[in-house]
Amino acid sequence: MIKMLEDIDAVLFDMDGTLVDSMWVWVAVDEEYLERYNLTEPATFHEDMEGMSYREVAEYYHRVFPTLPMTVDEIMDEWHEMAYEKYMHEVPLKKGVKEFIEMVRKEGVKTGIATSNSRKLAIETLEALGISHLFDAVKTSEEAGAGKPAPDVYLLAAEKLKAEPSRCLVFEDVPAGIMAGKNAGMKVCAVKDDFSEPMAEKKRALADYYIEDYDDIKNGTYEVTLQEDA
Repeated sequence: MIKMLEDIDAVLFDMDGTLVDSMWVWVAVDEEYLERYNLTEPATFHEDMEGMSYREVAEYYHRVFPTLPMTVDEIMDEWHEMAYEKYMHEVPLKKGVKEFIEMVRKEGVKTGIATSNSRKLAIETLEALGISHLFDAVKTSEEAGAGKPAPDVYLLAAEKLKAEPSRCLVFEDVPAGIMAGKNAGMKVCAVKDDFSEPMAEKKRALADYYIEDYDDIKNGTYEVTLQEDA
């Protein structure tokens, strides 16, 4: 058994930037949306939205851009239309992740997703990639009632899997998500992603482990960034 997986009953994945290489989609959607409605991006735009649930981001848009002529639900629906084709045809899995999931499931470890994305888009993406059968639970921050770094979505996923939080291992790509897993009392492995590369050292400081890709786990080349218990 790989040391990272000792005493672990459930592995939980964030989706965007962690399970799939998709953060670029939302940068593109934001740019297109701002141009479509002639909106000016605030100085701390992406920082403000980090970790928010799908609905919380739409509420943020509604609040920051009061000239938008639609409801929060209409904003979310429009984003779904803008992102759908990209998720269905252009978003790949992270390197080595499918093989890693298959490996842990063979060991009897449960697997789940805890995402800030919409449930509809998450389910559609898993089905398009042919991996929906590899997960025992899919939970969203919107369902949990709070975005990351609040622990709610990870605790909800653990509850669904009937796993104690202390026996869960989380994979995350941004600081807010890493903090959500740690706030839930779980171990967290940070995953490299181009979108959050400028925050790599912060991710290492917050997480228990760090990987360049999921092959690092199989190869034993992952970084232990916090001292493990003796």
